[in-house]
Amino acid sequence: MNETINICECPRDAIQGIKEFIPTEIKAKYLNHLIRVGYDKLDFGSFVSPKAIPQLKDTADVLDKLELNQHTNLLAIIANERGAKDACEFEEINFLGFPFSVSEIFQQRNTNASLEKAFYRLQNIADLAHKHSKNLQVYLSMGFGNPYGEKWHPEIVLNWSERLSNLNVKHVALSDTIGCSTKESITFLFQSLKKEISDITYIAHLHSTPDTSMSKIQASYDAGCRHFDSAIKGFGGCPMAKDDLTGNIATEKLFEFMSLNGIKHNYNIEAFKQSLHFSSQVF
Repeated sequence: MNETINICECPRDAIQGIKEFIPTEIKAKYLNHLIRVGYDKLDFGSFVSPKAIPQLKDTADVLDKLELNQHTNLLAIIANERGAKDACEFEEINFLGFPFSVSEIFQQRNTNASLEKAFYRLQNIADLAHKHSKNLQVYLSMGFGNPYGEKWHPEIVLNWSERLSNLNVKHVALSDTIGCSTKESITFLFQSLKKEISDITYIAHLHSTPDTSMSKIQASYDAGCRHFDSAIKGFGGCPMAKDDLTGNIATEKLFEFMSLNGIKHNYNIEAFKQSLHFSSQVF
């Protein structure tokens, strides 16, 4: 193995479900520690209704305190056109992240819209992103299974991916929202998607328990995936999905995987250790 892994660190995903408000200064200090690591992307905040995610109501204030560099692209989550317009006002933001589910029920819970209405929003957001020279990343949530009794099949994921490709979406995060993916489903989906729709960069956004995370990373890598979302200590999960959440893949596991397999990278390990230490002030 010698192909490097591109990491998107996801503090936004990790802190969004924390009920006690984290002071803006602490968030900014933590994000600045993460920026110094040199991640490919940083999922740092969101422009959604503060009623839905009160923890992230200070995203614009946090952004003003960040010490940015040329290595790390900032990604902000948006759920509708208004959020996209707000995010597009900031030149520092490189990526707009839109949560799109292959589950009708989860789309309603997450963005208060049907799948078709959400896709219509996505069309408008794609136009906005293009107009403001932003990259659009779509999260295909419930990508590996459905906890609500709705029909789920890999073909459903493939069909929605094709529709996203037709919108000229170039970044799709295949999202294991409830941690139900297996080595077999990861292998099949990533190999199938890369074969059928090759003009998209696919990202592994996997939720996992600590004992299965390494096998999920391995399966994704073996299937050709080189882009991973992760969060320090494996914190995070979608608060709209279910109550007994599994967390994100821990960033420590990605670094361990690269070390064990001789995968070279340019990440600043000392800065990572410092961010790991500082995270205790956040979580």
